[in-house]
Amino acid sequence: MLYFVLLIARPTTPAGLSNKVRRQIHRNVVYYVPMSAKHLPGPKPDSVAPRAESLGLVLDNASFVPYYEQIVDRVRNLIKGGELREGEVFCSEGEVARTLGISKMPVRQAFQKLRSEGLLIMAKGKRPIIGSGRVPWDFQQLRGFSEEMRRRGLVPSAKVLALEIEEPDPETAQALKLAADEKTYCLQRLRFVNKKPVAVVTSHLPVRLFSGIEKQDLAKQSLYHVFENVYRRKLHWAEEVIGAVTAGEEDARVLQTSPGSALLSIKETTYDVQRVPIEYSVSLLRADRYTATVVSVRKT
Repeated sequence: MLYFVLLIARPTTPAGLSNKVRRQIHRNVVYYVPMSAKHLPGPKPDSVAPRAESLGLVLDNASFVPYYEQIVDRVRNLIKGGELREGEVFCSEGEVARTLGISKMPVRQAFQKLRSEGLLIMAKGKRPIIGSGRVPWDFQQLRGFSEEMRRRGLVPSAKVLALEIEEPDPETAQALKLAADEKTYCLQRLRFVNKKPVAVVTSHLPVRLFSGIEKQDLAKQSLYHVFENVYRRKLHWAEEVIGAVTAGEEDARVLQTSPGSALLSIKETTYDVQRVPIEYSVSLLRADRYTATVVSVRKT
């Protein structure tokens, strides 16, 4: 399994970190988790591909914008306007090329771009299907799920699946630097974007730091908001380990996807300004609805 380790600041680099760590904070990786063809969702029942002519696909030959970008913009607008809906069958590359009177190359480029954004789901030998689009996540600054989604004009929400006090496993105890007899809260939430499930997040919190957190409405409040405003633990930076896993039966059921589907895995340890680890979380995110992006800068 392949993992990337990222360090994220909120919003400034904490004092006292080594130069090596400071450089790592400004690194950036673009990471896409592919879905295998056998796990792609099928088209909606009775879905028939629209005729390319009926979609009003036209090109501005006088524009300096490349043909493939014009096609991408038009399809994006059709999806945004509700003329194309998730699960519907879309036109083939050949049909679009014939309608526009161009070669397949720019159409293929447009389809690949739309596929990378999760707006087209493609499998060999099958017609493209309209996807839901992927939610991009910017790792350059430490933001909570709700903060990041609202910043992008999306509507986040959550459902608490479980909250209990437990004995931490060795991985959690090490990440949070817990003493031998310490216990943690285990909070599991299902996260939604625009009412669609995108992630299951399991957060481990030291009981000694967050006593009584079960009294908070964690379905409606951001956990970062609770940390900073209820418990006065100002956040500063986080370390994230990013990998890829496949969905088990229970995760697939909760995320409304197929068992064996690709999931993005993010293990995060969050620190406050005193450099105390206050949360260790494991997030499983639908790879067809989520991407992780960060910007890399070459050292000069």
